[in-house]
Amino acid sequence: MVLGQSLRNHKTSRKLVVMIGPHVSDPSRAVLHRIYDEVRLVDVLDSGDTANLAMMKRPDLGVTFTKLHCWTLTHYSKCVFMDADTLVVSNVDELFDREELSAAPDPGWPDCFNSGVFVFRPSKETYGRLLQFCTEHGSFDGGDQGVLNAFFSDWATTDINKHLPFIYNLSSVAIYTYAPAFKQFGSNAKVVHFLGNTKPWSYSYDPKARTVKGDVQAASSHPSFLLQWWTLYATFVVPMMHQEYGDTPFHSGCEEEMATAPPPPPMSSLERKQRWEQGQADYMGVDSFDNIQKKLDAFLK
Repeated sequence: MVLGQSLRNHKTSRKLVVMIGPHVSDPSRAVLHRIYDEVRLVDVLDSGDTANLAMMKRPDLGVTFTKLHCWTLTHYSKCVFMDADTLVVSNVDELFDREELSAAPDPGWPDCFNSGVFVFRPSKETYGRLLQFCTEHGSFDGGDQGVLNAFFSDWATTDINKHLPFIYNLSSVAIYTYAPAFKQFGSNAKVVHFLGNTKPWSYSYDPKARTVKGDVQAASSHPSFLLQWWTLYATFVVPMMHQEYGDTPFHSGCEEEMATAPPPPPMSSLERKQRWEQGQADYMGVDSFDNIQKKLDAFLK
């Protein structure tokens, strides 16, 4: 919702499409319909590669295979994919002048591109080849970035025009800081990417004081971007959420509402089991890898 609204605020002239899984609630879908031109329901794809995901300590990234569905958007000739944890801070329509597969270098290994933002051409043939590649070769990191870098393996060496400047995928995470470069080029940032385990929605926000609550400095080298995310969310998205949810309480993350809103009722064991069977586990919450590990440890003891 925040990503789409940031694109709208910066006057994009392009159609906006969001891909969602079946777990997204009806009120949230309604808000997405208000922001995006098209809301497309897709199946959740999971790499199931626990070994490589454990190496990165990111078991949640297996489901990022779902983004491969973007190649099925064949009613468009060219698209720009953007992860949900990105924020547009300036108009980026010029990205459509680039060709497939254009992306910015990953800050952790610059010979690989970061798959949070990339230009591509939808194609059923490419989609089929990608799925076949996943089946035959898997992913070297267990997530979508490994498989896409292996599939588009000539990105690092063939055409420099397919290397997007870092300002189109600027990492906000402290471990990737190059302070002099940020001082020189940071004001030209176009897209901020909130990499890592801790996302903007992991915090809470005080709208009156306009401050983000939590260990902001530890997770972000540029807290101003985090504040931008929350300001946009509280100003534009939360009012739409209230309209769609009506009298049904929801957790907005804004502190003044958290004090008055009752907690959501706990999910029954049967309901949780049904969600698991439908591929709708709460990967980031109660069904996270860490919680499952704790359960196993307690059982084995």
